[in-house]
Amino acid sequence: MRRTSVRHSVPQGQDREHVKRIVDELCEHQMPRAAAIAQLARATGMRLREAILADLPRLKRESEQYGKINIQDGTKGGRSGASAPRWITIDDHIRDALRFAEKVSPDGSRNLLAPNERYLDFLQEIVRPARDIIHKHDLKGFHEFRAAYACERYEQITHHPAPINGGHCYQLGRRLDQDARVQISYELGHGRIDVVSAYIGGRA
Repeated sequence: MRRTSVRHSVPQGQDREHVKRIVDELCEHQMPRAAAIAQLARATGMRLREAILADLPRLKRESEQYGKINIQDGTKGGRSGASAPRWITIDDHIRDALRFAEKVSPDGSRNLLAPNERYLDFLQEIVRPARDIIHKHDLKGFHEFRAAYACERYEQITHHPAPINGGHCYQLGRRLDQDARVQISYELGHGRIDVVSAYIGGRA
């Protein structure tokens, strides 16, 4: 299945205050692990599964040793997806997200699943009710955080807003636009650069 959809709606969850309100409400509803997923997805661009299965002690160690983390757990297979390196440079948002996730990680676990908890049960009992709260805040789902991350990275790399946010970097510097898409594709764990248009908009 080749996915070549181009995004036409501005990703929700770009505003960090908006994200903070969602995280606070998830915590108020005793859903700290769902709040951790939201923070990890927004800070690092992780997929839902990657955020749930992230090896938190390893990521913390990498962040302290190298100043960057390698997203490896829960990644999509296929291509060398499961083992292809995916290093992301640490910033304060990522540091905070990792710290929070580690704090709410169940005893005896290296990730957000309890040792005796099945992944599918977690989706049913934690993620599904969390989605209702996210929808209440006008957010389509956890995947929007990934798109918000991609738009933010585009702006950091090019110093122009992402195309979906009204930026025209492609017209001003095609090479810069291309380099940004290659980098974001790598950080999101995609083999193909054209998939990035589904997150940040097309070249226009």
